Amino acid sequence: MTTTPLGIAMIGHAFMGAAHSQAWRVAPRFFDLPVHPVMSVLAGRDADRTRAAAERLGWADSTTDWKSVLDRDDVHVVDICTPGDTHAEIAVAALEAGKHVLCEKPMANSVDEAVAMAEAASRAAERGVRAMVGFSYRRVPALGLARDLVAQGRLGRIHHVRAQYLQDWIVDPAAPLSWRLDKDKAGSGALGDIGAHIVDATQFILGDTISEVMGTLVTFVPERPLATSHSGLSGTASDETGPVTVDDAALFLARFGSGALGSFEATRFANGRKNALRIEVNGSAGSLAFDFEDMNVLEFFDGTEDPAVSGFRRILVTEPQHPYVGAWWPAGHGLGYEHAFTHQAVDLVRAIAEGTDPTPTFADGLQVQRVLAAVEGSASSGTWQQV
Repeated sequence: MTTTPLGIAMIGHAFMGAAHSQAWRVAPRFFDLPVHPVMSVLAGRDADRTRAAAERLGWADSTTDWKSVLDRDDVHVVDICTPGDTHAEIAVAALEAGKHVLCEKPMANSVDEAVAMAEAASRAAERGVRAMVGFSYRRVPALGLARDLVAQGRLGRIHHVRAQYLQDWIVDPAAPLSWRLDKDKAGSGALGDIGAHIVDATQFILGDTISEVMGTLVTFVPERPLATSHSGLSGTASDETGPVTVDDAALFLARFGSGALGSFEATRFANGRKNALRIEVNGSAGSLAFDFEDMNVLEFFDGTEDPAVSGFRRILVTEPQHPYVGAWWPAGHGLGYEHAFTHQAVDLVRAIAEGTDPTPTFADGLQVQRVLAAVEGSASSGTWQQV
């Protein structure tokens, strides 16, 4: 392992900040990297909380001024883990300062913001500065295997895609009004928060993009108690209430460029479902199915086999030849949620060292943002919308 340092500044230290910190700590200890990530500085709004988070998560320094990290010589990468309303400002400023950028999804709160970010990334790339969107589920080994099977033609011509992202963390109407339920900060609700993941994941698996959508958005609980403190995804509620300005659930149909049909559902009201990201793909020669709540397994049906003995095959995706798995444990020893973030960090570090664009690019993030906007437009107009 090289000792050449690659200084990281992370902005934001809540749920995603903890996941990204784990990734930066672990990546150089399990993967042979061309440069060595160094956790240089953590930026947050409150000095005491940011300092405490830096000590807990392993950052060498902390600051309440995110702009100050752009002037530091020991910072080469800016990792953005803040609410969506700040992504564009931070990302554009970092790229213009010559810093590589990793930005959490969804990339922005609007298409206009995403366009500005993609344009800034394109200009920066001419100077060797790289940018990547944090769609971490691409780095789940089972989904990497799914993409490989599709790319190899094992499913034949793709006919159908079904994708769901089901959670239940706000099914209780007394759950407090967190920033994720505020359109000004989050951009959208279930659609952007979790729906963006299944849009990107299905496009990644198919190597194809969504061209047209027809959708609807619903808010089941329009008013919630205000949060008095924040913990995890929600926080502690007060006696006062405020309006929910985002969707609680999103459903839409889609057509892909290849002609494949898709159905998508994203909800935070699926009682009993904690993090059920489910994808099924049906093709002329086979099918595959995945559920993140059993994330080390991919189900595969080979339609070319003898019908007398054919059926869905349960593949335990823990073999050394499976994507990313060879750096970890012996076969059969499963990986977890946090490993996808480590794989994300590994891919970004390698791309920076090799002078190549990491994926998903900001252009990819813009395309997802256009899909989200088209779904919102369809929900308003009641018509199919082009992406």
